[in-house]
Amino acid sequence: MQQSRPFALACLVLAMALWGSSFIALKLAFAEWPAMWVIFARMAIGSLIFLAAWRWRGRIDYRPGDWKSLLGLAICEPCLYFVCESFALQYTSAAQAGMITALLPLLVAVGAFLLLRERISRNTWLGFALAVCGALWLTLASEPDRHAPQPLLGNFFELLAMLCASGYTLLLKHLSARYSPFILTAMQAFIGSIFFLPLAVLSAGTPPAPSGQGLFALVYLGSVVTVGAYGLYNFGVSRLPASQASGFINLIPVFTLVFAALLLGEVLNAQQALAATLVFVGVALSQWRSAAPPPPAGVLD
Repeated sequence: MQQSRPFALACLVLAMALWGSSFIALKLAFAEWPAMWVIFARMAIGSLIFLAAWRWRGRIDYRPGDWKSLLGLAICEPCLYFVCESFALQYTSAAQAGMITALLPLLVAVGAFLLLRERISRNTWLGFALAVCGALWLTLASEPDRHAPQPLLGNFFELLAMLCASGYTLLLKHLSARYSPFILTAMQAFIGSIFFLPLAVLSAGTPPAPSGQGLFALVYLGSVVTVGAYGLYNFGVSRLPASQASGFINLIPVFTLVFAALLLGEVLNAQQALAATLVFVGVALSQWRSAAPPPPAGVLD
């Protein structure tokens, strides 16, 4: 067990890097394909991979009434989550959207307090307030450019996406004892394919043929991010305490900032950099000598 710890840590870091890179891949894909077609293609590719690996699906322990939670899980993510995120990345930059994801662990903690009556420390509340202020500052300090034509609207949609992801995580905590991560993630991909296909057809008709770069982005999102990142994350969680694994989610905005600067040329201005720092300080404070929130295993980016 002790020998597998370094490998588990490496898997978690790599999973966060893959999730951080998904914002860049989405921006590239959205430049060539309508948003709903991009999300459908991602879900369809993921579904094909899960079907090919179905023999390793793991446990299924259905109980009466589970369909409500399973349906709610899928509605939160991928359905509403990806609708909100597709709008977000059309209006804001990948770097800013990635920063908003830093709020996810705190949103999950607040949701657990309100819905599950879990106790939250004073540090967590203070950290949550600081992180929210940082996210607001980041948005208000943004100026429209080619990467973020309407940053205020885009960041608002990304925040809605994080609220959906929080609902997903709380439902996932309820279901994960009876269903394997494979089954829950595969169900997302299957339902997402069914949900987004008619939306894609109605909103944009038949999409144009993507370029080599666009096709690579689609395949990357459907395979490496949707399937690979979840496999790495689930392995890490199985080898480490959940409280430790959940903290790794805060690496997503760091990787997003790095990838956005290297691949898209996005750079935060001075005020945005200070605002991003405030978000990180708030997140760090929320975890200082306090119980960590449930692991946000449900981020499909």
